[in-house]
Order: sequence, then structure tokens, then C-alpha cells
Amino acid sequence: MIKSISAKIFAMWSFRKSQKWIKNPIQAQEKVLRNLIRHGSKTIFGKQHQFQNIQNLKSFQTNLPIRDYEGFRPYIDIIMEGGKDILWPGRPIYFAKSSGTTSGIKFIPITKASMPNHIKAAREAILNYIYETGNTSIVYGKHIFVQGSPVLENKNDIALGRLSGIVAHYVPSYLQKNRMPSWETNCIDDWEAKVEAIVSETEKENMTIIGGIPSWIQMYFERLINKTGKKVGQLFPNFKLFIYGGVNFEPYRRIFEKLVGRSPDSIEFYPASEGFFAYQDRQNDRGLLLLLDHGIYYEFILANKFLEKNPQIFTLAEVELGENYVMIISTSAGLWRYNIGDTIQFTSTYPFRVIVSGRLNQFISAFGEHVIVSEVEQALKEAIDYDKADVRVREFTVAPQVKPAKGLPFHEWFIEFENPPKDLKVFAKKIDEAMQEKNIYYNDLITGKVLSPLIIRLVVNGGFISYMKSIGKLGGQNKVPRVSDNRKIVNVLKEYLIKD
Repeated sequence: MIKSISAKIFAMWSFRKSQKWIKNPIQAQEKVLRNLIRHGSKTIFGKQHQFQNIQNLKSFQTNLPIRDYEGFRPYIDIIMEGGKDILWPGRPIYFAKSSGTTSGIKFIPITKASMPNHIKAAREAILNYIYETGNTSIVYGKHIFVQGSPVLENKNDIALGRLSGIVAHYVPSYLQKNRMPSWETNCIDDWEAKVEAIVSETEKENMTIIGGIPSWIQMYFERLINKTGKKVGQLFPNFKLFIYGGVNFEPYRRIFEKLVGRSPDSIEFYPASEGFFAYQDRQNDRGLLLLLDHGIYYEFILANKFLEKNPQIFTLAEVELGENYVMIISTSAGLWRYNIGDTIQFTSTYPFRVIVSGRLNQFISAFGEHVIVSEVEQALKEAIDYDKADVRVREFTVAPQVKPAKGLPFHEWFIEFENPPKDLKVFAKKIDEAMQEKNIYYNDLITGKVLSPLIIRLVVNGGFISYMKSIGKLGGQNKVPRVSDNRKIVNVLKEYLIKD
């Protein structure tokens, strides 16, 4: 009872505190920018870019070009060799290792100023859930976040590791006894061995919160069921909250409901090595609350204009609902006007909520159609909802087939079903119709006989896991790209197709 009352009081305090910036979003962002510039002026980067002369947003944008990781690599290399006061006063306390699609492994700085914001955001999200739902039962049980190893390397007195492993060092003392798995299990490198150890440690516990990337939690659930013969909801009757991030949960939802035996509440997080950007603050709203006083200043560029010489820059006050924006961030980790590579869409303003629509480098535009991740995910969901056979998708990816053996080019969907549709041709037709409705360019190519309708290839059970294992990216924070503009992924996946 005491724990429940304390949780509700803490949740109310957190909610009211957040309302101050939620109700004054533009002022909150202006304050963040002023604070960032003040600290940045003390750095080598700040002196090079004349921070002392920055008087307003316009001069900030004039003095600082937009950069991606490659633009920051020379500065990061200097920091890694021992340099200080380079991008942010002092030296980072961590480098988060992140897999880049064009830059190989990236080392993202995390500073003493930025690290608390990662923890603060996760805490606020859970407290907000308690405030919204009144569900305090989650505080009584065990919590698990299936994540990367917390074992860190050392580079000139800066610790290196995956973000999820770094965050594992910051579990509050009052949650330590609720935390699972054990430290020893969390340090296991081999992903499959780690999942088996997690199953052994958790199968008889009172699990109330489970979190992680959906595809890897799915693997954990399946191993639990294989070992015990019981559904997850039977093993963990008090499992009330699923926390996830990294990918859209909708393609996995039906499988999760089957594995659990019911549909627990869920919260979506939007974290990255570069910062914790947003979380789902309402159970009945898929939009994620953009965090505006957490040491990050945001700017936005229309995705379809991004490659233009001088694209228009939008502030928070200027964005419009439904547009696809590239998100540009400046942070208390010393990333200045940094292109994170994500695209987002606003679902509401005041408060500002977003969905992640994809990655700037993840699209299909072999013929100018510029199909993005959110379009294929939504089209698949509509086809699943239309079908009456309880279709369940384990994983999928899409790529163009530009030079088919015969006929017109087409988009090729590689799908691993747990429960396939009654009629695959009808299912493919429904996806294609939804794609044409969502993307006018794709519609023009289909109706103009430049492309033929999409084709689905069936991937064997476990095929995507085998693929990820074959490229050394099984588990952790690794995800299968939803779309690719080339055939690098599907050329390997062809080895895992169901034979006709």
C-alpha cells in the first residue's frame, strides 16, 4: 500500500512538472538553445564557429552548417585521442557505439550534462503511465529490459559501449531488487545463450514490466513457451506493461497477443545514442510526446527537399501535421545541428507529438516513387486487418526488383509469417492497393505500367533470425531494415525462402 501511494504521488509530481514545458513549448526550446550556446561558446568548436557572435536563431543557423556523423568524425577522433573542450566543455563520460549504415561504427559522445536526460525521460514515461492509468501494480514485481551487455571498453579514460549497456549502469538503487536479469546474465555476449539464461532466471518470477525491441522480446517469449509449455500471460499473470522502441510494434502485435494470451498495456520509447527524443504519453494515441526541455534543440527539414542546396529550415512553431521531416538536433552532448538520419511526422501540436516515419537512407525510389518505412508498415497493417485468417507476421523487408527475368519491374516483399493469409494473392493485392493510396508516385507507376504490382516471397520460419546471425547482428539493438533501395539484404534472404 505504501509503495502504491508513493508511486501515485511521485507520478503526479512528475506530471505536473512536465506540464510547465508542455504548455510553453516554444519558450522551453528557446531556453534550451540559449543554454546550449552558452556552454558551447567555451569549446574549440564554439570558437571556430563564433558562438560569441550568435545573437539569435538566424545567426546560429548561419554560423553552423548541418552535419552528419562524418562531419563530426574529425572532432570525435580528437576527443578519443585525449582532447578536451572540443564539442562540449570537458570530456565525454561515455562513447555510445552505434552501427552506421554509411559510416561503419559510430562513436556518439555522451556527456555529464546529457546522460541524466536519458534516465530522466525513461523515468518520466513510466511515471506518466502510472498517472494516466492509475496502475501501480507494476511497482511490486520484477522488471526486465532485454538489452546489450553492460560490459564497457576503455578509450583514454572514456568508457565505450552500446547505449542500452551504458544505461544499465544507471538503474536507481530503489529498483535494483526489482531488476532482472542478473548482472552476470546481462554480460553474456552470445545472444542466444543470453536469452536462454534470461528464460531460466525469469520463468518463475513475478514479472510486471518487460521491455526491449519487439523482435528480440518475441524470441524471449517463444523460448519461455517452448520450455514451460505455458503462454507468457500464464507464466506472468501480473505482466501489465510492455515497453518497446526501435521499430513499429504494429507488425508484431498479433503475434504478441498470441504469445502472451492477452494484450498488456504498452509504451513506445524513442531513444537513440544521440538522445532520448520522445515517449508515448497516452495509451489511446500512437503519437509520441516530443521532449522539449531535455537538453535537445530541434530543427526540421522536409525530407523531399533535404538534398536541395538550401532547403528551408522549420522551427517547432512552423511545422505542419503529416509532413515528412528530417530531424536536426543540437544537444548537450556537443552535437551541433546534427542530422540523426531519422524522419518523423507530427501527429499533433500543442502538445507536440510525433511518429517515426523512417530513416532518411531507408526508402525505395528505384523509379522515383520514394516509398518510406511508415507507408509499407501501414499498408501491411491494413492488409492484415482486412484478412479474416488471423494473419501474423514475424518479420519483413521490401526491396525493388529492377531487372526481373520477365515482365515489368516490381517491389518485392520478403515476409516471414507465423500464420499466413488465406489467399496470398489477395493479400498482396490489398497491400498494393494500400500502397497506391498512400503514395501517389507509386500509384502513377502502377497505373502507368512502369511497375507491376508487388510480389510476396515467403521466408521460412526463423529465416530472418538466421539472416541476422549470418551478418553478425543477432540481438541487442540490431533491427532488420524495413525497406532498402538496393538488393543487398534480399540477395542473402533468398537463401531462406520457402521453395515453391
